[in-house]
Amino acid sequence: MEKIIENYKKYAEKNGFALNPDKQVVERVVKGLLENEKKYGQRYCPCRRVSGNPTEDKPKICPCAWHREELERDGHCYCRLFVK
Repeated sequence: MEKIIENYKKYAEKNGFALNPDKQVVERVVKGLLENEKKYGQRYCPCRRVSGNPTEDKPKICPCAWHREELERDGHCYCRLFVK
């Protein structure tokens, strides 16, 4: 789990935002990602509903298609993994 968290931290820094400083939130989200990977074969955001249709669900793979828009609008993505 620590390697995954480190990778998301690097991704955030490279793209001008940050990983949530609340370690519990980050661990909860990553656990959800890993559960979805085990269940569906992809790291779908735990805050998104997976339909089972791979084409429809592709944008829900973390980092999801909406995270940048949510960061700009709300200061964090919907699941709060990333913050401004």
